[in-house]
Amino acid sequence: MAVPPSQSSINFHPSSGFQGHVKGACSVNLAFSGPDPPRPSSLIRGVCMGRATALCGRSGRIVSFLSAVPCLSGCTPQPAAERRMSDQGKSSASTPAGAPAPGSDTYKGWLFKWTNYLKGYQRRWFVLSNGLLSYYRTQAEMAHTCRGTINLATAHIDTEDACNIVLSSGGRTYHLKASTEVERQRWVTALELAKAKAIRMMNDQSDDSGDEEPTTQSDRSEGIQGTLKTLISKLDDLSTCNDLIAKHGAALQRSLSELEALRVPVEGGEKIKGVNERATLFRITSNAMINACRDFLDLAETHSRRWQRALQYEREQRIHLEETIEQLAKQHNSLERAWREAPTLSANTPSAPTTKKGGSERPQKGEASDEDEETEYFDAMEDSPAFITVTATENTQHRCSQSNLSGASGGHTNDWNQDNVSPSCKDSGKELQPLRRRRSHIPDKPNYSLNLWSIMKNCIGKELSKIPMPVNFNEPLSMLQRLTEDLEYHELLDKAARCESSLEQLCLVAAFSVSSYSTTVHRTAKPFNPLLGETYELDRLDDFGYRSLCEQVSHHPPAAAHHVISQRGWSLWQEITIASKFRGKYLSIMPLGAIHLQFHSSGNHYVWRKVTSTVHNIIVGKLWIDQSGDIEIVNHRTMETCQLKFSPYSYFSRDVPRKVTGVVSDSGGQAHYILSGTWDDKIESSKIVQSSKGGSGSEGKQKTVYQTLSPKLLWKKYPLPDNAENMYFFSSLALTLNEPEDGVGLTDSRLRPDQRLMEAGRWDEANSEKQRLEEKQRAVRRRREAEATDALDNGREYEGFQPQWFHKRTNAITGETNFVYKGGYWEAKDSQDWSMCSEIF
Repeated sequence: MAVPPSQSSINFHPSSGFQGHVKGACSVNLAFSGPDPPRPSSLIRGVCMGRATALCGRSGRIVSFLSAVPCLSGCTPQPAAERRMSDQGKSSASTPAGAPAPGSDTYKGWLFKWTNYLKGYQRRWFVLSNGLLSYYRTQAEMAHTCRGTINLATAHIDTEDACNIVLSSGGRTYHLKASTEVERQRWVTALELAKAKAIRMMNDQSDDSGDEEPTTQSDRSEGIQGTLKTLISKLDDLSTCNDLIAKHGAALQRSLSELEALRVPVEGGEKIKGVNERATLFRITSNAMINACRDFLDLAETHSRRWQRALQYEREQRIHLEETIEQLAKQHNSLERAWREAPTLSANTPSAPTTKKGGSERPQKGEASDEDEETEYFDAMEDSPAFITVTATENTQHRCSQSNLSGASGGHTNDWNQDNVSPSCKDSGKELQPLRRRRSHIPDKPNYSLNLWSIMKNCIGKELSKIPMPVNFNEPLSMLQRLTEDLEYHELLDKAARCESSLEQLCLVAAFSVSSYSTTVHRTAKPFNPLLGETYELDRLDDFGYRSLCEQVSHHPPAAAHHVISQRGWSLWQEITIASKFRGKYLSIMPLGAIHLQFHSSGNHYVWRKVTSTVHNIIVGKLWIDQSGDIEIVNHRTMETCQLKFSPYSYFSRDVPRKVTGVVSDSGGQAHYILSGTWDDKIESSKIVQSSKGGSGSEGKQKTVYQTLSPKLLWKKYPLPDNAENMYFFSSLALTLNEPEDGVGLTDSRLRPDQRLMEAGRWDEANSEKQRLEEKQRAVRRRREAEATDALDNGREYEGFQPQWFHKRTNAITGETNFVYKGGYWEAKDSQDWSMCSEIF
């Protein structure tokens, strides 16, 4: 029978359950499709009294409750969009396997997306979540790469034909196609629901985003209580609606029974009987919905009480935490005041020796500080070291956290060669002064703004592999020269070579390994990538007694070999390969390869590896560099070790930024020295005189308490030259690395033209020269590849590129195969015979 627009229509499908949409409150149209009448326990999907929707399973329980907007006095006509969605949803009551229902928060599936006229429609994986429609090439790309996203709150949804969907928002248009009309209908329903929800969320946010004062705890509590009251009233309205359904259903049943009792023709009696059966089924299903709603109300009330108890508990815990933090802050302030007043209080005590530091006097703890002997300050950070240091004085022990050791007093931060050091470790005299006066400045860095359009303009029509990176991102030094900068504090190795104690020598080697990072704190620019076969020498034999040589031995992956020989009793060699990973906001640079250091007189052979360098704010913000990780320095002759920890920077940590801590142990694992400081300033060493087990740390592990002597200064960073901020923040050694010198090899980095032009401030010419050199290197590589192919075709063996001054050897200690110096460079320099060098510039 036909249904007027003001009446109700309810459809019941045996395959999908009960589906209805109420447009008014006047009459009901009941229709069946299928051979058998459905059972009341079958899946029911109803849209009752406005936009109240419920899904019931076979047990009669509610599976999902989307929204409830009951109409008590009358029902508002349904909007056309929702009416269209309801009509379209009739053909898509079942959801495909693996995909949530269109009414849920997330909907996923395959669709075909129009790409271009060459490729046409391409299969893409689409994800609808939180009002955003995103697509990926494959499901695996969801973890890392999103190909595009459109906001449904401002999008227009249109359907062209049986399977097509058109989404447009802000000038962006997606032409999508589903595999079937049913699948298209599911997606349209899900998109319309997600759009309506996104619009409601956007309106709610705009209502709450006024310029209001920050809400207090009481205001938030009142808001929560108001929300709960609103929900309770809505649930009461739903219960009233259920009562009305029961009431009107009973009245309908009575009216049909009275109609059946009247005398009517046989054919009319059969039809009335069928209507009566359908009314009975309607009453049964309505009762099932009412029972499910009642179960939902009971369950919601039970969970509401449980959530209120949990919320109250969390609120009490928060208040307790705030009180605890306030007490800790007060204790911290009182300790700071006590520390400032300590010099005045103990100035008249003869037995309290004082030391000057930073212009203020700080006494050592004497006998008057007995109450401090019972106090141990433990680091509460999760990554805190597993030990506590205790500085020992004449009459007492002053306990302090390892995180504050670099600032601990208890005595002078004396040089290593002052006290408690082997006499052979002390300086025999003043270091030799350089015989040659070297430059102390370079031309100032030009104030060129980085124009991305000019970079893109130069890349038009070129292959991606041939696009040059402009020198705007570089500094006028090559990676080989940056590697040579590790020798800036070579005097630490000179001093270590004179040590008789291997443990004291290990402390100085550890300080040297940390000092190599001191120049990186402000150096955010990228060094030039060396050309294959490029070399760099640093001859300081007359000045400081050492000679250094680097060579680029591989281009893919980039690898450089380095060898240093010193007349003061040590040799250093390394092969470093740079691996990097871009992680969105930051870039991780991981140097691969071991550093070897050997002392000639003792035969002590030390091996260690570098830590990870991280460049932050790659996309937005000011670039800054951090060092993090662990370094293990091993003396392979005595098996003594030093464990260094570079703590990563944390905004929430109370530790000193760029903090470094370490323990020097003998072959048996017994600790002898504690190292502390920062990698951009200084490193100190404290000799351990006694160790004991302390309290448990934050992770339940028992910490070791070390009683130490006063810290000794091992290394202190040199101040930067004047005007360093305009000279790429170069150190005194870095300023001299690219200084022209006579007699160097033809492949030396000093002779590289693009680097030289950049240092002179002629960046446009440097970019052109850099592009020429890179293209020349590509041509040489293509020629080598062609020669290798010809040799393979003719059955000959092709040797390929071989470095000029280094060759591969297997290290007897580490078992690794790497490049080591084979000799001949310095002899070639003495004779000025560079005929074996390739012309790479």
